[in-house]
Amino acid sequence: MTEEMLKQFHELKKMHPDALLLFRCGDFYEAYKNDAKECAKLVGIVLTKQDDGHCLAAFPHHALDTYLPRLIRAGKRIAICDQLEDPRTRRLVKRGITEEVAV
Repeated sequence: MTEEMLKQFHELKKMHPDALLLFRCGDFYEAYKNDAKECAKLVGIVLTKQDDGHCLAAFPHHALDTYLPRLIRAGKRIAICDQLEDPRTRRLVKRGITEEVAV
């Protein structure tokens, strides 16, 4: 995760502190830090540590329909963050919350 992406994550997480933030990054939805730990535990995916020391859990974007119901059944509020620009045209794309799922 680049410094710029981390800044985007922190800004969006500040606006949705009580939600588990699923952050679209290319072909994956990623969760970071404590959200990553929680997401990995709840849906049974691998938790990894990045070079910068941050925790990461990720799943393919096309598997959202598989993992989202599991998070909802666990009673989690979810904020889905998508890329709002074509990643082929920019190094860092604008991202924003496109859906909020509350239990």
